Amino acid sequence: MLSKETLQRQLGQIVDDVLAAAKLHPDDLFVLGCTTSEVVGGKIGQASNPEVGDWIITTLLDRLRPQGIELAVQGCEHINRACAIERRVALARGFEIVNVVPALHAGGSCSMAAFKHFEAPVEVEHIQAEAGLDIGDTSIGMHVKFVQVPVRPTHTELGQAHVTALRSRPKYIGGERAQYQ
Repeated sequence: MLSKETLQRQLGQIVDDVLAAAKLHPDDLFVLGCTTSEVVGGKIGQASNPEVGDWIITTLLDRLRPQGIELAVQGCEHINRACAIERRVALARGFEIVNVVPALHAGGSCSMAAFKHFEAPVEVEHIQAEAGLDIGDTSIGMHVKFVQVPVRPTHTELGQAHVTALRSRPKYIGGERAQYQ
């Protein structure tokens, strides 16, 4: 199994790569989709690992909190991919809070860890994050703002899980006379 130190080092580099590409600001939202089953070499949903989920969430929070970036953690299909998020963030962004608490096989290890490490966790069904990380091809695109741009992190795997990432950018509007930043 992947050691805690190796996971934290690799995940830290991946997050740094995404943050550099996304150029997020304080109060921006970063979504995580993750299957710990695949990180440890199992089949999605069949080898959930709460310890690995805890390592992943604490590593993300250690990277995001100092920059004022908020974390949302996508659950599995059994809770309709609802996201664990801080209550204050849900209220500030006008997200509808739903009534579910993530469990090992209905939400997943990372959602459970988010509930453990957040100050006042809630679940919301729909979000619009500015960027996100997908560990194990869990399909976070539904939670990232349009226009989505793929990010290619240094490490394309975490443990045995494939890693992809997205950032968003404002839409280009106008015609040939328009200017862009």
